[in-house]
Amino acid sequence: MSEHSATIEWRRATSDFKYPTYNRSHVWRFESGGEVQACASPANIPATAPKARGVDPEEGFVAAISSCHMLWFLHIACTHKFIVDHYSDQAVGVLGKDRAGKMSVTRVTLRPAVVFSGASPTLEQLAELHEKAHEQCFIANSVKTEIVIEPR
Repeated sequence: MSEHSATIEWRRATSDFKYPTYNRSHVWRFESGGEVQACASPANIPATAPKARGVDPEEGFVAAISSCHMLWFLHIACTHKFIVDHYSDQAVGVLGKDRAGKMSVTRVTLRPAVVFSGASPTLEQLAELHEKAHEQCFIANSVKTEIVIEPR
């Protein structure tokens, strides 16, 4: 078992704190030392709010699923002695209402393109590699996990 943590930090950068105008930019900091500029999706905030560059939570969610799948795919391909030279994915998440009528990311479509050296897998083997990666992906396996809120 392992634990993973992130520190999310926001500071007011506007003179007021009113819904139409407060800033949504913030920072994601990770125990590995990584740092990501983050913000709310422009589609989800008033046009009067300050514009900010950064990753919104929904994009981060889609990227986490895609990244986890890729890392498992690389591992499984390696154990099957396939040599991967390049992997890219044009992942897309769709925000909509779930069965309970709540807004959520209802679907994530992964569109990986993989370039191999030497012997390439057959289409059937490629499908099996992706299926195994999906089965092992911690993030995909966690999409309906319990969320615990601990205010401090």
